[in-house]
Amino acid sequence: MRSAESKLQYCSFQRLFHAGLAIYHSGVIRLLNHVTRNLIVAAIAVVFAASFQAQTQAPAQPQAAPQSQTPAPSQPPAQQPAQPQSQQPAGPQTNGVYISSDPLAGVRYDNRWDVSLGAAYGHIHAGPNLREGANLGGLDLSGSYWLTRRFGLEGSARGYLGTSGAIPNPGDIVKGPFVAQYMFMAGPEYLGPHNKHGAFVLHALFGGSYADFDTDLRHLTPDQIGFYKDQFAFGGALGGHIDLNRSPRWVFRITPDALITGYSSTSQYSHIQWNFGISAGVEYKFKKTRDVQKRPIIYKHR
Repeated sequence: MRSAESKLQYCSFQRLFHAGLAIYHSGVIRLLNHVTRNLIVAAIAVVFAASFQAQTQAPAQPQAAPQSQTPAPSQPPAQQPAQPQSQQPAGPQTNGVYISSDPLAGVRYDNRWDVSLGAAYGHIHAGPNLREGANLGGLDLSGSYWLTRRFGLEGSARGYLGTSGAIPNPGDIVKGPFVAQYMFMAGPEYLGPHNKHGAFVLHALFGGSYADFDTDLRHLTPDQIGFYKDQFAFGGALGGHIDLNRSPRWVFRITPDALITGYSSTSQYSHIQWNFGISAGVEYKFKKTRDVQKRPIIYKHR
């Protein structure tokens, strides 16, 4: 039974296949394909025409809106001045106007006095034969009196405190004793390159230095631990200031110097020491200014 049914289905498929070939050769399918292509082209043309008509009609609608907004001639003239008030400028609205200002616009180098205070660091040798140096910290207080725009006189008082190494001593009872150095100096200073942002100031200060080295020796003599004795000696500082203006009156100041001391002892080595010192702090310029002679302004008439 199954074989007979399959034979019938195969025979019917062959008939349909041969009928399809006959229809194709007869030109019916070709005619249908031609008609279908024409219908597709016509449909595309209709869609394009409809979309083009919609685009041409769209801008015409907003043009009618301004005509409806024009006031009628019957309106009283009293309402016409109110129209400019109701009109608002297009664009984002802001809460206020930002006005920039330059905090350094008033910087002038015509002050008579200034004073500065900063944290100081200084390196010293508390004895002539000590290989270990002492790193001390303290304060640097300086003041200036300007004679001219470029030249002035500076005075400086500095105090350095800390501990120092010591040579082997009886019983090693002294380890890291307290030492201090106080310097009082004065000298000329010169205002170098400067503008509203900052300035370089050079100075050469000379004066005295007091050494407090035998306060913490526990009944030992300074010679037993290789220290200088407490004394007044020559002191000096060669260097300058690096000023960074923060306002017309306040300045951030950095002061690097070469510290010079000349403590005396019975040692055969030189007593003159050159050590590095630096301080960082603030400077204040007083309002009193120098009497600067202004040049007359000559106007040329053309």
